[in-house]
Amino acid sequence: MIPQTIALGALSAHLGRVARHLVEVALAPLGFFYLLLVLTDLTGGLCAALGWALSALGWRVMTHRPIPVVLLLTTILLVARTVIGLVTGSVMLYFLQPTLQNFLFALVLLVTVPLRRPLIARLADDFCALPSTLTEIPRVQRFFRRVSLLWAVVFLANGAGTLWALARATLGEFLVVATAGSYTLVVVAALVSLLWFRRELRGQGIRVRFRVATSIKSGG
Repeated sequence: MIPQTIALGALSAHLGRVARHLVEVALAPLGFFYLLLVLTDLTGGLCAALGWALSALGWRVMTHRPIPVVLLLTTILLVARTVIGLVTGSVMLYFLQPTLQNFLFALVLLVTVPLRRPLIARLADDFCALPSTLTEIPRVQRFFRRVSLLWAVVFLANGAGTLWALARATLGEFLVVATAGSYTLVVVAALVSLLWFRRELRGQGIRVRFRVATSIKSGG
């Protein structure tokens, strides 16, 4: 029996979670890197970015809070980037790695498409945990397989754009252009995904309401 209406909690709570994740995994480490790079040197910038990521991860472990998949992945990748940056002393190589990781992530998304729960579905839980009554619906599972293809294209475009900016711009220009361009593309893709998701649910006769769950109506 598929519920006709599913409450996912207050929209403000979901938007707040998205904002926290964005700051935690991207804006804060990038900001600390650039600040310490200007105030000290490359080593200071590298250590500041990694220190933030490890602190965020350690805080969640010590307080027994769930660790988002996106935080775990970005921290692991940041450790590798920092080691290479410290060993080579190259800012270009430090930023080349996340650029290339866009292509790697696109490949991973494509590889997980045939799975019952593709990687994109697991990442979605970091921002809005969906109930099993919803994720077990075949149409919803098919949506996540298809939207994986959309996000694979997004990461490929992101990688190509940042690679072009890295080759042509100064460090300051690269940080501004790459960050603004990347997140604009991600926000647009996220809105498209959300509208697509709602359309799929309407096709299944399901309405999603962003409010505190008081009751769930069940269809007969």
